[in-house]
Amino acid sequence: MPETLDLVTRRAETRPTTWNEEALTVEAVLSTGAPVQRRDALGPYVERLDLSTLALSELEGVPLLDGHRQSGSENVVGIIQSARREGEALVGVLRLSAADDAANVRAKVGEGTLRGVSVGYAVSAFEDSTDSDTGQRVRTATAWRILEVSLVAIPADPSAKIRSHEMPDTIEVPSEDVVQTRTAIREIARTAGLEPTWADEQIDNGADVTAARAAAFEHLANRETPTIQTQRGPNPDHAVIFERRVEGLAARMGGAEPSDEARPYANMALIDQARSSLQAAGVAGLNTMSREEILHRALHTTSDFPNLLTASGNRVLMPAYQAASSPIKRLARKTNAPDFRPLSQLKIGEFGKLDKVNESGEIKGTTTSETIEGYRLETFGRIFGLSRQAIINDDLAALGRWASMMGQAAAETEADQLISLITESNGVGPVIKETGNPLFDADHGNLASVAGAPSVDTLSAARLAMRMQKGLGGDQPINVTPKYLVIAPDLETTAEKVLAELRAATVDEQNPFSGRLELMVEARLPETAWYVFADPATVPVLEYAYLSSAQGPQLSSRDGWEVLGREFRVTLDFGCGAVDYRGAYRNAGA
Repeated sequence: MPETLDLVTRRAETRPTTWNEEALTVEAVLSTGAPVQRRDALGPYVERLDLSTLALSELEGVPLLDGHRQSGSENVVGIIQSARREGEALVGVLRLSAADDAANVRAKVGEGTLRGVSVGYAVSAFEDSTDSDTGQRVRTATAWRILEVSLVAIPADPSAKIRSHEMPDTIEVPSEDVVQTRTAIREIARTAGLEPTWADEQIDNGADVTAARAAAFEHLANRETPTIQTQRGPNPDHAVIFERRVEGLAARMGGAEPSDEARPYANMALIDQARSSLQAAGVAGLNTMSREEILHRALHTTSDFPNLLTASGNRVLMPAYQAASSPIKRLARKTNAPDFRPLSQLKIGEFGKLDKVNESGEIKGTTTSETIEGYRLETFGRIFGLSRQAIINDDLAALGRWASMMGQAAAETEADQLISLITESNGVGPVIKETGNPLFDADHGNLASVAGAPSVDTLSAARLAMRMQKGLGGDQPINVTPKYLVIAPDLETTAEKVLAELRAATVDEQNPFSGRLELMVEARLPETAWYVFADPATVPVLEYAYLSSAQGPQLSSRDGWEVLGREFRVTLDFGCGAVDYRGAYRNAGA
């Protein structure tokens, strides 16, 4: 419901005959929905309240104030203990505080000198009509809620007053456990998108929290929605609801279509999400807080609201990161690193052939060649801020735009690191420790001696060079199979023509590219130069790694320091290196 609506009040009269000194309670008719004369920009009108639309479950715990004064805890003199409908009347039990600063109010209520009750409420929807007898404009509140009830000196509604009959000598006051159970049941209904009347039915039937949870999930299952599986934890129900809230908020940021389970949360404004987080954390008095105070508390207390923003931002960041991922990553083998120490990749040479066993059964031992190539992880990052104004104004698009841009930036960073390996040292690449030569080198047999554009002849030469590569021992061919033709955009049309010509002009038995080279275009590569790579699963040349505990970009947040609001930090723990030369070939081009 909009929080900018003015507080509207109605007054009633109290009668002290229902005052219970021991329980500090008194019963009152809060409202009968009687018509009240009001005025707006269009002139006078009659306001009526539709009591049937009021959610009674939301009345329990509503603050009882002294004369509508909302500043200072000393003005809170009690709460609404319970409420019910009796015919056309709304009846409530007011429980006064036992605190010393409420003694004056208790005494006046008990002796009958303070008898007025005023209801403060806000309306979010009216139904307009005209009185057929008087012709006067009528506005009926069809969606409204009570924000507070006050004890006042002068009542205005003659039909609303404290009950005149004697109350029982003892009043059953709910225990703290009962109150907590009712609160938990209402939170289950609220987070599951169920109506308040569902919670009332559970409470009236004497359900405990476990039974209410089971009933809620049964109700959701009857909607034929998919089962949501979550990791085990101390509160799996909270985890399920939290994931739905995250999905709903992320869908609202990026304009995606949420699942049926998350749809109720996709329609929630930030203020509603913040209020829900505070309610789950047990924060009281939310009905009297302003929008800014609710958001401030949600961001700076132990509520899950900051985590909700961060997790939702990650839901936007990751698709943007994946969509912007460069095809160059397909040329490299992926691995993970437990920490930031140098990664050492041991390369083991070929085993060779089996020896013939002589008559005595002796089997000879053998050795293989080996060498080590290495690289290490580095950390990349940026910080962006979501301003206090953006949060208060419910500007989720700002967070969505930032998260999307950071995802794209992370993908760009990875691509630049991998491309730099190929283009390092004027295009010959980094030094391979095994030989002490650059990645692309004549001694490696993977650098074209005659430069030229992709053609049947130049590609055949590349194929032959890769087929003839030898293992670590230097004497056994490993028969590398080309898989990728990697080019800059200036060669795209030429390469497509050549690959089409090769496939059309030969049959499988004769075509040296019968496995069909896959074309890969990367705009960051230098013009004219082109490369052929093998499948990294069989003969890896490049390798990249993430920190095992943080694969891909990670979004985190904290209270704003540089900005008034929330600061978000994107970090990427990533490293890459050249681990072999045998699975790649370079031609400088024409």
